[in-house]
Amino acid sequence: MAVRCEQVRLAGYTTLRLGGPARCFVEATTDDELIDAVGRADREGEPVLVLGGGSNLVVADEGFAGTAVHVATRGVTTGPGGPRDAGRGVTTTPGGSRDGRVLVRARAGEEWDPFVARCVEEGLSGVECLSGIPGLLGATPIQNVGAYGQDVSETIVEVRAYDRERGEVVVLDRDACRFGYRSSAFKGAHRHVVLEVTFALEHDDLSAPIRYAELARTLGVDPGERVPLRDAREAVLGLRRGKGMVLDPADPDTRSAGSFFTNPILDPDQVTDLEKRVADRLGAGAVFPRYPEPDGRTKTSAAWLIDKAGFTKGYGRGPVRISTKHALALTNADGGRTEDLLALAREVRDGVRAAFGVTLVNEPVFVGVRL
Repeated sequence: MAVRCEQVRLAGYTTLRLGGPARCFVEATTDDELIDAVGRADREGEPVLVLGGGSNLVVADEGFAGTAVHVATRGVTTGPGGPRDAGRGVTTTPGGSRDGRVLVRARAGEEWDPFVARCVEEGLSGVECLSGIPGLLGATPIQNVGAYGQDVSETIVEVRAYDRERGEVVVLDRDACRFGYRSSAFKGAHRHVVLEVTFALEHDDLSAPIRYAELARTLGVDPGERVPLRDAREAVLGLRRGKGMVLDPADPDTRSAGSFFTNPILDPDQVTDLEKRVADRLGAGAVFPRYPEPDGRTKTSAAWLIDKAGFTKGYGRGPVRISTKHALALTNADGGRTEDLLALAREVRDGVRAAFGVTLVNEPVFVGVRL
């Protein structure tokens, strides 16, 4: 039976350690408990916050005037796959191609990094470069979590979820998930509660081709080469630790929501404008990081823009600051409030826009607040 409590402070359930109390708090350890808690709140007209690991969440100081449902389901199964019954009131969209890969199904409440470690240990390739990312597995399709040249959308073949509008469990294939850069059909919509995610992974002791230049340099290989899975995982963990992106209670720089802003994707006119602004600010011949996108647009680095706009590592505003290790992380190092964090985020966003004409967009999910 799900555990229900009143006025539970949400700061303890977020990596930022920020956020006031939820009016009602439910701990759901099974899919049925999760569905029942959300369905009950919906029927009563109660606002619902589905809470995972809290690693990508910014909650208002006032808290949440509704029901927070903490996902604590567990279970991982590995097998060849095939047609499956999603359970209560199932509707299934067509499944994606498996191409002989190993299907791994995991409940939403599984911790992400131990899941990655298990895949590496069992010789399953495809998520190794996503090592060290905090949070729960159910959040990964929502954000289309990615790092070091890998995105979960490359290996997810289906997501089983509770459809709050229809009151039934559905299975969405990869196309139905509508994955994009740090986005999906789930993000911001609140219609679906993720119950289980199925990944199709290669049974191989070698990593997927290394795409990210920094990781390739660390491994001493050329981009496109493959390395042993464990080597890829350890290299990624090392890089993330160096940037304060692996949770460590002894390191205040890890008291963050990871990357606070997404990397901007610019159309050709925006690229031309940015080139002029960079030359004006930094001098003729100055260049900014650019990564071509398949649709003809160009991705650039939010961290680079932040730094060059004058917000260097360690820059602070009261009790919150930019990480001393990475310009893209905003940290609650000294016991601040959510409003302190947002004030710093607004200052950074507005400063980058004034310097370079680019408006940064927050990556974490906001609850009861906005920039």
